[in-house]
Amino acid sequence: MMARTPFDLAAHVQASQNGPCFICELVAGNPDYAHHLIAQDDDSIVFLSKYPTLPGYALVCPKRHVEDLADDITPTHYLALQAVVHRLSRALKAVYDAERIYVLSLGSQQGNSHLHWHVVPLPHGVPYEHQQYHALMAEHGVLRFSDAEMKEAAATIAAAYATILD
Repeated sequence: MMARTPFDLAAHVQASQNGPCFICELVAGNPDYAHHLIAQDDDSIVFLSKYPTLPGYALVCPKRHVEDLADDITPTHYLALQAVVHRLSRALKAVYDAERIYVLSLGSQQGNSHLHWHVVPLPHGVPYEHQQYHALMAEHGVLRFSDAEMKEAAATIAAAYATILD
């Protein structure tokens, strides 16, 4: 396992509750909210997490600000977003030879309210006690990659993503 560095969770929570929607700012092109892009289409955007707990940690989001899975999108839009999640999962599995792909949706009306999915490859060999929620929790620290490393990872995942057809 790669060594993690401490993460200021309190500052992150403060920003997510009091700052602008980071996904909307990313979609709008605000350079203060830039992430390493993997893919996008008219309705969705896929990018690497700035605070990964595992290599290849990515997010899938609708471009339009929606907050509630049950009320704010149609079943057709939901299935289209899940097709993106599935395609990304296949790309991550190919790039990282992952044992499993974790997929979960977090956020609430109190913070990080823009609907999004975390899509995270679990490498082979991670001890069971460091898998599942433990593997995803920033409270246990985050991985630090250089901008060049993030750019290369995003490009590698994007290339794999582009080869996967429905």
